Amino acid sequence: MPSFLLEVGTEELPASFVDEAIAQWQNRIATSLEEQLLTPQGIEIYGTPRRLAVLIKELPTKQPDREEEIKGPAANVAFSNGKPTKALEGFLTRQGVAPENVEIRNTNKGDFVFVQKKIIGRTTTEILQELAPQWITQLEGRRFMRWGDGDLRFPRPIRWLVALWDKEVLPLELVNGGTLLKSDRLSWGHRILHPEAVSIPEANAYQKSLQQAYVEVSPHQRRSSIKQQIEKAAKPLKGVAVIPPELLDEVVNLVEYPTAVVGKFDAEFLNLPTEVITTVMVTHQRYFPVQTSTKKTNDSTLLPHFITIANGDPKKADLIASGNQRVIRARLADAQFFYKADCDQPLESYLPQLETVTFQEQLGTIRDKVDRIMEISQLIVEQLELEQQERTEIESTAMLCKADLVTQMVYEFPELQGVMGQKYALVSGESPNVAQGIFEHYLPRGADDMMPESLTGQVVGLADRIDTLVSIFGLGMIPTGSGDPFALRRAATGVIKVTWYADLPIDLLALIEQSSEDFVTAHPDKTSPVEALKSFLIQRLSTLLQDDLKIDYDLVNAVLGENDPEYAQRALEDLLDVRDRAQFLQEIRNNKKLEEIYETVNRSARLAVKGDLNTQELDPPKVIRPDLFEKSSEKQFYEALIDLVPTTQTAQAERNYQLLVDALAKIAPTVSNFFDGDDSVLVMDENPEIRQNRLNLLGLLRNHARVLADFGPIVKS
Repeated sequence: MPSFLLEVGTEELPASFVDEAIAQWQNRIATSLEEQLLTPQGIEIYGTPRRLAVLIKELPTKQPDREEEIKGPAANVAFSNGKPTKALEGFLTRQGVAPENVEIRNTNKGDFVFVQKKIIGRTTTEILQELAPQWITQLEGRRFMRWGDGDLRFPRPIRWLVALWDKEVLPLELVNGGTLLKSDRLSWGHRILHPEAVSIPEANAYQKSLQQAYVEVSPHQRRSSIKQQIEKAAKPLKGVAVIPPELLDEVVNLVEYPTAVVGKFDAEFLNLPTEVITTVMVTHQRYFPVQTSTKKTNDSTLLPHFITIANGDPKKADLIASGNQRVIRARLADAQFFYKADCDQPLESYLPQLETVTFQEQLGTIRDKVDRIMEISQLIVEQLELEQQERTEIESTAMLCKADLVTQMVYEFPELQGVMGQKYALVSGESPNVAQGIFEHYLPRGADDMMPESLTGQVVGLADRIDTLVSIFGLGMIPTGSGDPFALRRAATGVIKVTWYADLPIDLLALIEQSSEDFVTAHPDKTSPVEALKSFLIQRLSTLLQDDLKIDYDLVNAVLGENDPEYAQRALEDLLDVRDRAQFLQEIRNNKKLEEIYETVNRSARLAVKGDLNTQELDPPKVIRPDLFEKSSEKQFYEALIDLVPTTQTAQAERNYQLLVDALAKIAPTVSNFFDGDDSVLVMDENPEIRQNRLNLLGLLRNHARVLADFGPIVKS
């Protein structure tokens, strides 16, 4: 069976778009072929800075013939006095079906005309001529532009088009910048090493033909080659290469014929902080650092070398290295100047300059934000009841946490915010805990980032995020859809994850309420954002419980409540408790203990709603009248509830919910006897006092179970 090749040749594409385009084609091309009933042996998608290509192997030459049942007009419309109407004749003409093939069939909407229509499969080449241009024009991405006249939008101008059906050119046309571009078998080789046209003899010869022209079209092959070359180049330097995954992803799509080139820089620059040197190399120059590594201690230090991946002539590696060395020397010299200049004054001296940097137009300057961070940090400190030394260190961390934003180094290298704050704090004589907190208050910066280990970083990081959430929500800038310019979802996620990671017993709701009150005081024309923030945070909690902690969705609903303000409030008042209850519920579901109490609690809760007992009430003598008991099962139920009270209180105080579950399992036979035993009762008694008394018994059991969760949303296993 024949294969099909499509190549779109362009000017240099953005590296990120190459990966995006490949991912889109992997999904779209397979789907569109399936819709056309075409099943290839395989689909291979390639991409380089100058081309996107797909090789579809062993396609059938045509679609299979098939029969399709088509519903026509209603029978009473299709026939009049037993003769075909114009409506039926028109339908048959459109479908190309003879009248004798008509069948009348009864449906739930009456009798209708049906026909079986044989559809002859179209040729694959005809279908590909329709699909291939769509695959190109329907690609999506950032910064698409029109190049010249016409409506085609693409990241870069398209220069050539290859379309081969085995050995034959498949005619395709694309209007590009006002010019009609026609397909051919001519591709182009490497811009420097083979700046000539390459004739592709047949579709399956594509990759080999381009390799001969110094172009490796497979991103996987380029990635493997780059990684091997980097590791090999580092060995003579008596070091190991640092290969950040994000940098490797980018470099793969910046070159067509990768060559590792080793460069060096003056050893004097190694006096700079390691993070400064690696930021210059990795982020700004796309170089791979080289470091020593001692396996016994896991310690490593940078070497005055780097490895870059060139896309030029390997014979000119020395010239390429020399050019890169001049560039990095200049960048490191600038960094050295900035570092020395910044260190000439203490970090605290930069605070006044924060008054010149705007955080948000209506919220004031970064210095204003620092003041709010200090205030919220103090609220957290009070909740945690910290010792004086910890309080002092947190206060200093909060005051200095943004000071490095106005240093020369961070101005030039914004990626180093927090990092340089830590370095400058140590140079300024601040304690290691303060310095570490300045860096760590930004953590985690993303889903897979490290977590803050210092109490200073944890507390100030929480304060920073809470201020951002309250302030931006207070202005009414609530995230909608994918839009989240202030990264509020990440901020809310950070608050929860840091609290969980550090096991900080904070009352988040109280912090939000106090901060919101302060916000409204400062902005009397605004309304409190508390309610909107509560809903937003509960959504984040639900997502993290399911995605990060792998809690079943119904158990998440059980601890957060379904439209239950009590559970939402309780969750935000104690993030550790809601985490522990969710994990415990998952545990007892997995070990089948949940099944032992499920029916008892659920049956009681379903009936209890017919009463009016407060869901917070746990004390039987307050709401139960023993003088109204008519059966011994009521008395037994009452006594069991009295015994349950101290167990529930201990379980909640110690967050040892196994005690509660064991007690509920123990009471289950008593409840069963109350409902169905020889001495059972009719809960909904005609006497309203007796009925309410019995409903209160059930309500109390429900309330004790609610200390763990709302069993209503839980799905029976």
